[in-house]
Amino acid sequence: MKRTSKAVFFIVFILIAALVYTSFFGVYKSYGDRKDAVIKSASDIRFGIDIRGGVDATFKPADNVGKITDEQVQSVKDVIELRLVGEGITDYEVYADTANKSVIVRFPWKSDEKSYDPQAALEEIGRTAQLGFYKGDSKDEKTGKPTGEQILSGADVESATVYYNTQDSEYQISLKLKSSGKKAFADATTELAPSQGIISIWLDDDMISSPKVQSAITDGEASIQGGFTLESADNLANLINAGALDFDIVIASYGSVSPTLGHSALDAMVLAAIIVFILVAIYMIIMYRLPGFVACIALAGQAALTIAAISGYFPFINGFTLTLPGIAGIILAFGMGVDANVITAERIKDEVKLGKTIDGSISMGSKSSFSAIFDGNITTMIVAIVLMGVFGPPSSLFSKLLYPFLFMFPTATTGTVYSFGYTLLVGIICNFIFGVWASRKMLQSISRFKCFRKPWFIGGARNND
Repeated sequence: MKRTSKAVFFIVFILIAALVYTSFFGVYKSYGDRKDAVIKSASDIRFGIDIRGGVDATFKPADNVGKITDEQVQSVKDVIELRLVGEGITDYEVYADTANKSVIVRFPWKSDEKSYDPQAALEEIGRTAQLGFYKGDSKDEKTGKPTGEQILSGADVESATVYYNTQDSEYQISLKLKSSGKKAFADATTELAPSQGIISIWLDDDMISSPKVQSAITDGEASIQGGFTLESADNLANLINAGALDFDIVIASYGSVSPTLGHSALDAMVLAAIIVFILVAIYMIIMYRLPGFVACIALAGQAALTIAAISGYFPFINGFTLTLPGIAGIILAFGMGVDANVITAERIKDEVKLGKTIDGSISMGSKSSFSAIFDGNITTMIVAIVLMGVFGPPSSLFSKLLYPFLFMFPTATTGTVYSFGYTLLVGIICNFIFGVWASRKMLQSISRFKCFRKPWFIGGARNND
């Protein structure tokens, strides 16, 4: 059996300690009175309406309300949802009130909100959508804007409608252009058709589609294909139409929403979490000694990585809105992390009682406990994925994966349930990283030191020293 180096414990410990510090306290740079986050911390988490309150507003067209169609109202709703999700806000409510030609929206305050001015918070999501068609599908990483040559703007688009192509047996989008955009589109498609180049579609600097050019289109009528479902095709068509709207969106009314919990209760929950962690750590160390000590370090890493996945710590993962059910997901996953370490420690104790060596007990105990831990965590992970697929945005990865099983059910976007599924899934993944891999590597490493080469340190009787 290949032995784990003594240095592994210290390497893993230092990495976990660095993760714990940076995820909870962050790294910031100061420029005069301004403080910019290099690495976001727990204080940058955006809490849901139930914890922190938020904004309640109604959006309406600026004028000609009588001429606005139900489809255009739905398009405005889809654009607002796209902007909310793009900001990592999952705890939101958006309704299209077609009878009054308005869209009603609720979402939580920003994590660093100080003025609590609803109108200022609404400016970003309430502006008129900016649509653009560009050559290629790349963007500038610094500005976030497309780098290709712009072909069309929203003013050049007449309409986008969904239809079912019987020949291809799939839903597609029929795109009609105004006379102002026909020539530019014809020139671009003629140029790109031989190489099947891409004409990407962008809304507010977010790429919403990147179809390949199959042939030159000179009559201003194109078909967008992409293996769409009815819902995904309808969503894309609404977004395109929103960028082609010939009216501005204004805020008809707005106000604040009071939290159901509040920051004082949140502070109490944080204090309770610290106390619980200390009590669990004491129990684990007393009951399981060296494996319990290592488990405490692994649990700290699991908690830190979970917070990092919510706060926007990683540049490639957007910050996530944390709600009360989301906190429940963290607690449940943490409990499963404790359980994983308890199962392993108990199996190691059993091996020691059978007379195995220190290394043999750790090796066999870890192997025999893996199947039970794996089965329990995988089944919970499946539940989390289903919750995210059913109650998440239709454009999310898990919604698309589960569509073949859920296509007969209507969309049920519920941010609080989605938040629970997200934190539970993240916690389970963290459990595999720290509760299964890191804790075992650290235990195999630290047990090689002579001072710990006694069966008592891994659960054996003291008279066996």
